[in-house]
Amino acid sequence: MVSHVTTVAFQGVEAVPVDVQVQIAPGQPYFGVVGLPDKAVNESRDRVKAALHSAGLSLPAKRIVINLAPADLPKEGSHYDLPIALALMAAIGALPGDQLGDFVAIGELSLDGTIAPIAGVLPAAIAANALGRGLICPSAGGPEAAWASRDMAILAPRSLIAIANHFRGTQVLTRPEAGVAEAGAALPDLADIKGQEGARRALEVAAAGGHHMLMVGPPGAGKSMLASRLPSILPPLSPTELLEVSMIASVAGILQNGRLTARRPFRSPHHSASMAAMVGGGIRARPGEASLAHHGVLFLDELPEFTPQVLDSLRQPLESGETVIARVNYRIAYPSRFQLVAAMNPCRCGMAGEPGHVCRRGPRCVTEYQARLSGPLLDRIDIRIEVPAVTATDLIQPAASEASADVAKRVAVAREIQRERYAALGLAGVACNGQCAPSVLEAVAQPDDAALRLLRDAAEAMQLSARGYHRVLKVARTLADLDGADGVGRIHMAEALSYRSVGDRLIAAA
Repeated sequence: MVSHVTTVAFQGVEAVPVDVQVQIAPGQPYFGVVGLPDKAVNESRDRVKAALHSAGLSLPAKRIVINLAPADLPKEGSHYDLPIALALMAAIGALPGDQLGDFVAIGELSLDGTIAPIAGVLPAAIAANALGRGLICPSAGGPEAAWASRDMAILAPRSLIAIANHFRGTQVLTRPEAGVAEAGAALPDLADIKGQEGARRALEVAAAGGHHMLMVGPPGAGKSMLASRLPSILPPLSPTELLEVSMIASVAGILQNGRLTARRPFRSPHHSASMAAMVGGGIRARPGEASLAHHGVLFLDELPEFTPQVLDSLRQPLESGETVIARVNYRIAYPSRFQLVAAMNPCRCGMAGEPGHVCRRGPRCVTEYQARLSGPLLDRIDIRIEVPAVTATDLIQPAASEASADVAKRVAVAREIQRERYAALGLAGVACNGQCAPSVLEAVAQPDDAALRLLRDAAEAMQLSARGYHRVLKVARTLADLDGADGVGRIHMAEALSYRSVGDRLIAAA
């Protein structure tokens, strides 16, 4: 007789059903796992034996074969411990096999029989709900699993004994409640920024349309301060976005106590990050910073200090909104629709163009430093601005700065206009102008005659590429949305073109 327990294998953020089959047959004592298991799965034999022994159960001295079907799908991770143990308990009569058929099980076992936390509980719960089954998961993952559905059965025991007692009816496990993360510390506020009115305006435009942004300026000008305050003016995650972001965080194992938050992600990797750290990958493929910033902000400080290969690896996610990791035996796609915000100095010494400063290396300092950025990458950035040094007057006698809450209200109104526009067009997954396809953009961002003449003249003078042309239209459409205008006027087009001039000089250097 063969006992069955359903579990899952993770492919990106998707959970694929796996059937754990256990057969105990006469023969020489043997305990084997087949079905393309990795080292962690093979090691589950010792963990399962020790956990069953701690629970007061012993395996018969027979031939025990565990098959993980489908057999041609690679199995990775320690979350197969619990389903293997449950299938063994059903095979020896310690658990009712018919009741286990109503659940999907995942979890890592400790030697004392307790169930340790694992990554990926939320995708597993969603997959179980799609199969019409409940979920058995570690106690720490219960609040996370409860988000999958209000109606599905969820068991979050602390040990194997608790599971056995539950099915015997001697100890009833209550369904866990969905966990919500506490608000935490307040986000940095734009009111802290002194001066930099032009940069504040550009930051508001970037937030309103979901545009990528590059800030160029000397050290101490406030580029990092501005970038860190972008989350404070972005709208909270919608329910669909919250689920997508949380699934990635769950697979990566960074959900705190299984609690979800509506705050948009803000990822700021160090410039020494490798390509695998940035876009994902490794021996056991995991999401990279580009995917962890999904529906949020990816901030790259000191942009030219990143290796050119790492920066160019972001070109595909910036264009398609997903990161594809291809290996010989599998292909994984992670969602990566992030908003790129980057900051850089104009040269190696950082003071090129500042009044009273003369670089000893001359123009070579600027050209060689900026040439580390490729033209195709810069062409994908919508807004490029110069952030000048703050003067002593700005610091000593600053004017009252607008708070993030006031800016966030204008951003929310503009975002709602865009959401309604693209929903009326039936464009699923498009929530802001920065995500709009060129074919749709020409219809929703049609400039008036004066704006069209300005755009035509500027496109020739600035030698805009086709991508650059459409990105100027996107920014102009966002500026019109901030003004509540139905059409794109000359004033909107002029401001959108002004955000492109810095990039032209950088591309010339590249």
